[in-house]
Amino acid sequence: MRSTRALVFGLTLAFLFIYGAHSVTITVTNNCAYTIWPADLTSTPSSQLSNTGFELASGASTSLDVPSPWNGRFWARTGCSTDGSGKFTCATADCGTGQVACNGNGGAPPTSLAEFNLAANGGQDFYDISLVDGFNLPLSITPSQASCTAPSCAANVNGACPVELQVKGSDGSVIGCKSACIEFNQPQYCCTGDYSTPATCPPTNYSMFFKNECPQAYSYAYDDANNSLFSCTGGPNYSITFCP
Repeated sequence: MRSTRALVFGLTLAFLFIYGAHSVTITVTNNCAYTIWPADLTSTPSSQLSNTGFELASGASTSLDVPSPWNGRFWARTGCSTDGSGKFTCATADCGTGQVACNGNGGAPPTSLAEFNLAANGGQDFYDISLVDGFNLPLSITPSQASCTAPSCAANVNGACPVELQVKGSDGSVIGCKSACIEFNQPQYCCTGDYSTPATCPPTNYSMFFKNECPQAYSYAYDDANNSLFSCTGGPNYSITFCP
């Protein structure tokens, strides 16, 4: 659980609908030198977006109309292909549907996340980049309002990833960097059990690795006080860029 952030992202449907609905445009751009397959997952409202997964060639962009209020996440899959039986799978962040569309499934860790809670508090948006589930691609979030912060995680985290957290592709290259929670599944890394509060679950050497690489991203569950969660008012549109 994620203290302040959990409260912000865990608002109920009843509370969300108080503020009415309008549409926000989120534009996803692939600035990587290779094709990626972005995807999205809606937490609230319950219905998924009309496009829950798509192919994006290098240099291409796709825009999605997102209802507001909206609570959900975007990520991108890499190394995807379709086998002889028509099953679609990806080397990182696969959502397990066997299709390009994720249809309400999340991406398997490690995956870099762009998270949003639109119109969460009197019209205020909250957004963040999260490496709590590990890292597979660099990314940034840019609001259309210049006065709002545009967080970025542009570092080559895979290139610096500790050996014990590395995920390697078929050619032996590092294609992902797992979080310590995912790799070891121990309470001190997952902030569970006796470590389930901010006071008892401080940063570890592993979470500090991610924080040092990407200071504007969430590095572990209780990374609330360290320049990780951002807000913007006025109903801006947003751009997500992979490999900024």
